[in-house]
Amino acid sequence: MSASILTVDDSSSLRMAVRIALTGAGYTVTEAGDGMEGLSKAGAQRFDMIITDLNMPRMDGLTMIREIRKSGKQTGVPIIFLTTESDDGVKGQAKAAGATGWLVKPFNADQLVKIARKVLGR
Repeated sequence: MSASILTVDDSSSLRMAVRIALTGAGYTVTEAGDGMEGLSKAGAQRFDMIITDLNMPRMDGLTMIREIRKSGKQTGVPIIFLTTESDDGVKGQAKAAGATGWLVKPFNADQLVKIARKVLGR
């Protein structure tokens, strides 16, 4: 069974790169252009994993994670940060918000797929 992954980033080219890497590994990918759209999609459908950027218009990734965790609709779903931020303070905030892991851009497609397989167990 294929896992469904929500990827949230304001960069369409990055979303495309993530989609190509993950669909090539057999995953189903749904895209959102910012945290507000990601929160809406996470409220409408259950995903197996969520990948999000930190800095986005309308709603950033930290706020989106907090709202998703507060809603309980994605309970237990791993959330991975894929961002240019590598500051330990921001990582701590992400962990406190409910992020499962962290991957710094630019990312390697093989590395992303490896993380997805590890987190999803498939």
